[in-house]
Amino acid sequence: MDDGVFRWVMVAGFVAVVAVIAPHRVRAATNEKLDRRKEGACMLATLRPAGGALWLSAIAYMINPAFMAWSSVLLPVWLRWTGVGLALIAALVVVWMFRTLGRNLTDTVVTRKQHTLVTNGPYRWVRHPLYTLAVLLGVANSLAAANWFFVAAGCLVFLLLAIRTRKEEENLLARFGDDYRNYMQRTGRFVPRF
Repeated sequence: MDDGVFRWVMVAGFVAVVAVIAPHRVRAATNEKLDRRKEGACMLATLRPAGGALWLSAIAYMINPAFMAWSSVLLPVWLRWTGVGLALIAALVVVWMFRTLGRNLTDTVVTRKQHTLVTNGPYRWVRHPLYTLAVLLGVANSLAAANWFFVAAGCLVFLLLAIRTRKEEENLLARFGDDYRNYMQRTGRFVPRF
């Protein structure tokens, strides 16, 4: 099957994700300044550039799949469509997650003054569902595009997020104390605890 079909599927998915994320980011915006330096110099120097490389590579593929041909792999069409299905499932959970998170949405480990502890929706089972969904989307896009770079870059971003999570959870423990400690005991960090 032609890469053009999967290119347009990814374009549609990208537009849908931006259409979902943008209003939630706008609604969550405040005039409060969040100090991203509290993430640490290593995170500032690696996480955002790695995430940028992932976004730029996906955009390059959507503009013209030939731009990413250097990292393409041969995959059966059914496996590529499986990636599309996984992306759709992940996108639906992303919508649920953003609705649940509400005004608590930030792009850093720092909590806002009006931050509340969210333990419902997907947060009922996983403390960091966005990070889990990022991995799922990375795998899904890698399958749909038949491109190893997307999954490699996605794994790097997830590894950096997982490292950053330690600092994020320290901040949440400092902010919410025993409520967060109890929440940690009953939920998994990235996957549900059974």
